[in-house]
Amino acid sequence: MSSTPDYFAGVDMGAAFTKAVLVGGQKILGFGMRPSGGRYRETAEAVLEEALARAGLSREQLAGIGITGLGAENAPFSARPFSDISCQARGCRFHFPLVRTVIDIGGQFTKAARLTPEGRVADFLISEKCATGSGRFLQVMARILQIDWEAIGPLSLKSKKPVEFSTGCAVFAESETVSRLAEGARPEDLLAGMHRAMASKVAMLVKRLKMEPEVVLTGGGAEDVGLVRAVSEALGLEVRVPEHPRLTAALGSACLTEGSQP
Repeated sequence: MSSTPDYFAGVDMGAAFTKAVLVGGQKILGFGMRPSGGRYRETAEAVLEEALARAGLSREQLAGIGITGLGAENAPFSARPFSDISCQARGCRFHFPLVRTVIDIGGQFTKAARLTPEGRVADFLISEKCATGSGRFLQVMARILQIDWEAIGPLSLKSKKPVEFSTGCAVFAESETVSRLAEGARPEDLLAGMHRAMASKVAMLVKRLKMEPEVVLTGGGAEDVGLVRAVSEALGLEVRVPEHPRLTAALGSACLTEGSQP
């Protein structure tokens, strides 16, 4: 028997970004990530090739590919499909073996899952279709304030007086933001207020799920340090964040594919 580990790929064809992760020997070997841009098939091919190049591997060396995400049905290669929530659970467990609650703040929805001690999904909930419950609200705010998306989190941490939004609707919150700016509100206070509004929605979703620690926050929203802090405060505990929170579903699909082999 060869001692060479088998290599597996996982691809997450998400609404905003498409990601690929390669694993082998219980290690992450390479990854790729690009905006989906509506061209799911081409982007999936590109991120897989990017991950392979980083790992120094060829397509022929893969023992299997897992697929998940919004565009999974249009995958341009043969792959085993998995549900997004199962992939998020497995990917988070790769980093945090004691995880019991997973919160995924994605581009369209926020999803929360409660896991069994063995890591299986016991229950899950998805937010209503409103931007204030997803990473899309962060993008809207960045556009209004004319700042880079990556600057939102660090800037919000400078707030001394967070703005309290009077609405939970993203459409009206956008108008309210413009009005508050005209009244002299500081951008960091608006961002901190936005984080509190989002964290409140996340907390309501998670508490309905009967949250259990350890709690892991993932998805694009987890890259916003201000939002991470707001969610931690709303839940009353410190949430954990993977090193690359956008990649957990792709990582999970690779791990699930590896585990499904005879």
